[in-house]
Amino acid sequence: MAETAVHPAATEHLPGFMTAPGETDVLMVVTAVILGLSVFGFGVFFFRLHSLPEHIAHKADKMQAEFVAVLCLISLFTHMHIFWIAGLVIAMIELPDFGTPLNRIAGSAEKLAGLNPGDGDVLPGSDAAMERADGAVPLAAGPDAGPANARERAHA
Repeated sequence: MAETAVHPAATEHLPGFMTAPGETDVLMVVTAVILGLSVFGFGVFFFRLHSLPEHIAHKADKMQAEFVAVLCLISLFTHMHIFWIAGLVIAMIELPDFGTPLNRIAGSAEKLAGLNPGDGDVLPGSDAAMERADGAVPLAAGPDAGPANARERAHA
């Protein structure tokens, strides 16, 4: 083949990013790879940022971790950032544990009433008030074990 002739209107020197016909455009390939990696990296950063309050709450082993996770999901799908801010604030707050002291108070009240632990959670008038699950006779059973004693036991 003969050497390709240069067009008379073309300059003597062409820039380095210009490619000859039929060759691979290296600049376009490099730009496409950088753009793809940038979009992927931004997406990872975006999802990581949206789950930041959830990670904070789970790492600190807080009671409200599931609530914070729901707030993060709501903010992700609705694009209302107030949910994300609320989740972040709730993840940072240490909520007091009310369950443990109340369970200890209930256990002490059951001991004072003469019941085994966990026997004081029966409803008045129910069959469970007169017999336990293990088949043992409750403390209030006897000749005078009427509805009044079952009611008192249920309130203990």
